[in-house]
Amino acid sequence: MGRVGVVTFPGSLDDGDAARAVRLAGGEPVRLWHGDADLKGVDAVVLPGGFSYGDYLRCGAIARFAPVMEPLVDAARGGLPVLGICNGFQVLCEAHLLPGALVRNDHRTFVCTDQRLRVENAATAWTHEYASGEEVVVPLKNGEGGYLADEATLDRLEGEGLVALRYVVPEGGRNPNGSARDIAGVANAAGNVVGLMPHPEHAVEAGYGPDPRTGTAGTDGLRSFSSVLRQLVS
Repeated sequence: MGRVGVVTFPGSLDDGDAARAVRLAGGEPVRLWHGDADLKGVDAVVLPGGFSYGDYLRCGAIARFAPVMEPLVDAARGGLPVLGICNGFQVLCEAHLLPGALVRNDHRTFVCTDQRLRVENAATAWTHEYASGEEVVVPLKNGEGGYLADEATLDRLEGEGLVALRYVVPEGGRNPNGSARDIAGVANAAGNVVGLMPHPEHAVEAGYGPDPRTGTAGTDGLRSFSSVLRQLVS
């Protein structure tokens, strides 16, 4: 059984949900405290959603300097699988484990919806149980979820296949937060670090995830966690 650490920062909201998702996927969740520079020998790490340190500076900017981040950054650069969800995605960008930044939604309002996504990269540690091009539905809730990067970086992400997930936008419509090129999640070149704005941990059990009327069983997020566990076993 893979041991997956879930970090709790002051203001984390979804750490319990992330730990539950790990358990439902067949792993052992290990709770990690932001103030401890100790990963407790875990095999992978999830940085959950929330409002770390109240987001009083840029989202994730203070969390980036938490004691737990020093060993995490080193381990991620050494190949440890790390998933950043929503606020966790912001933390990964602030820690320079992923390029770009997350900014205020272009419509300046909070969004909460069951969001259709397309899997663009099914070769990462956190997505390989999906099929490339597969469409899934996962909850999205954010106020500062617009992914931005300079054009050269965006071109590199596209050219190297590092866009992990993309918002599915109806013809004539727009994505839910103004993200450049409809990007919902990105990966690093090694594929062990993934950041995404939607919340797969909220779509892991039938009856508690997105409404079946979206065309799914409401469990499309579960494979994000079973992907990394299967990789650890193999």
